Amino acid sequence: MKKILAVLGLMSFFLLSAVIIWASSQNSEQEEPYDEDTYGPEEPIVWNKPQKSVVFSHKEHTLAADLSCEDCHDDLFEMEAGAAETYDDFNHASMDEGNYCGACHDDSMAFTTESYCGSCHLSPEEPIVWTKPLKAVLFTHDNHGEDMGMDCESCHNDLFLMEAGAAQENDDFNHESMDEGNYCGACHDGSTAFTYETRCTSCHIGVRGYARLTGEGGSEDHGSGH
Repeated sequence: MKKILAVLGLMSFFLLSAVIIWASSQNSEQEEPYDEDTYGPEEPIVWNKPQKSVVFSHKEHTLAADLSCEDCHDDLFEMEAGAAETYDDFNHASMDEGNYCGACHDDSMAFTTESYCGSCHLSPEEPIVWTKPLKAVLFTHDNHGEDMGMDCESCHNDLFLMEAGAAQENDDFNHESMDEGNYCGACHDGSTAFTYETRCTSCHIGVRGYARLTGEGGSEDHGSGH
């Protein structure tokens, strides 16, 4: 019995030693350098037209998704970073017809352009400032994003178009419409979030606040600016 235990102990020792040596060799191995000639530029491409801050990663599409350069160049995109945004048809409507990203992002090969917005679109860092019908109302994506459990689809495009400031051009972009559950009123109803009749200065910065924000000199006296 003692001999069997001794043999088992010796085997356990050698097995443990082998595992330690293997783990050490794995940790010591350095990751192979990224080959830009094979996988494309490592730095992401950032498009700012027609919408700001759309990020494209070659690494995610070649190294991870096993695509080759020829899958996109030059039939879908020119071999020049950012060239696509100079074309008038570089937009979602064109992608829905199978152009540009839409050649793959068609809800069959990959998710459609109407879903998983945050995979490509970065939330704007700068606040959106509405000056109609009141001057001025401030909106920040940071306060309405992950911290509140919301994503892009929570508001776009059912409540707001994916175009900064577009809502203020609509005749019904006012408190009466929000009372009916439109625009901000879809959430700011006194139940999901505070109603517009309370905490006014959470959104409204007034004329003076707008002047301070934009650096413009404000000669108008009305508006608290708080």
